[in-house]
Amino acid sequence: MGASYYKLDIENRDSVGKKSTKEMRKEGKVPSTLYFKGEEPESIAVEKLKLYQALKSDQRIYEVELKGESQYVMVKAVQYHPVTDEILHLDFMRVRRSEKMTISVPLVLVGKPIGVTEGGILSQVLNQIEISCFPTNVPEQIEVNIDEMELNSSISIADVSYDDDEVEIISAEDINVASIAAPAAEEEITEADADDAVEDGGEKDEKSDDSSDQKESSE
Repeated sequence: MGASYYKLDIENRDSVGKKSTKEMRKEGKVPSTLYFKGEEPESIAVEKLKLYQALKSDQRIYEVELKGESQYVMVKAVQYHPVTDEILHLDFMRVRRSEKMTISVPLVLVGKPIGVTEGGILSQVLNQIEISCFPTNVPEQIEVNIDEMELNSSISIADVSYDDDEVEIISAEDINVASIAAPAAEEEITEADADDAVEDGGEKDEKSDDSSDQKESSE
């Protein structure tokens, strides 16, 4: 727990428009917009290398300095180049340390389920979970222990908890998170299908033999 933010250097962008943004990208910068709730957005720029380092940090909240004041922001939207996947533009949204925010964090399964030990197949359906918390208290991930999961069982958001009263899980409780299926059922179906295939093949062979006999008798 504790503060979870990354220091990201930004600069004000005085000019906007296609020509300005094109020149900015040539300089190795990514044109961006910083949005404030109830206020006018700010046009900013971020050095591409520093931006990529920030995104690779796996942090969700970044600390920036704007007009001599520290702000906390999160990525709202990213525009990629359709061919190279290069980041062309970013939208940031300011969040306040004193106000809770909604954010998605990784959902990680930990432990070795009983069902897997017995030969079952574990399938994780949900990899992200939506929570509400303060910007400086964003957990890196939410873990859910699956040691007790048995064959043909599943868990949902209702089975997930986090030991911090200031972090609230807001994803719908009925959303499926993971399940363990027994492969034996699939094997039985496969064997039955194989038997049917053999029978069908046998019938075809008999029909083929009958037609050959009829042909010989007519000659």
